[in-house]
Amino acid sequence: MQEVAYEPRYLDGIKFFNECEFFESHEAWEEVWTEHFGPSRKFYQGLIQAAVALHHFGNGNIRGAKKLYYGSRGYLEPYRPHHLGLDLDKFLAEMERCFAEVIASQEEFPQLEISADLIPEIHLDPPPAH
Repeated sequence: MQEVAYEPRYLDGIKFFNECEFFESHEAWEEVWTEHFGPSRKFYQGLIQAAVALHHFGNGNIRGAKKLYYGSRGYLEPYRPHHLGLDLDKFLAEMERCFAEVIASQEEFPQLEISADLIPEIHLDPPPAH
């Protein structure tokens, strides 16, 4: 099986993301995004916004979560189906399931709880080199 040497802070962000440490995840990815001016720049921005959307959702800031959810989709969609080892079709579908109540809500300040079972995890293919 082929392994890939990914940017270490990209991997740190994924580790934090999978541990539901969304603020730390966003911080790690933001470091990469700040220095990256190549074709993946908006991809990193989409991941940052996905992490912050989940952070807001978990804290009950549903308006912020909804805004950033849509922002992250806008940035990530052009990179489908795969980018930097991430299956974006799967990731975006999992985010959509996780945010289904948020998307459907018409209330200005809905009281919604994030469902831990629906929070996406990121697994890269090909896997990172050790």
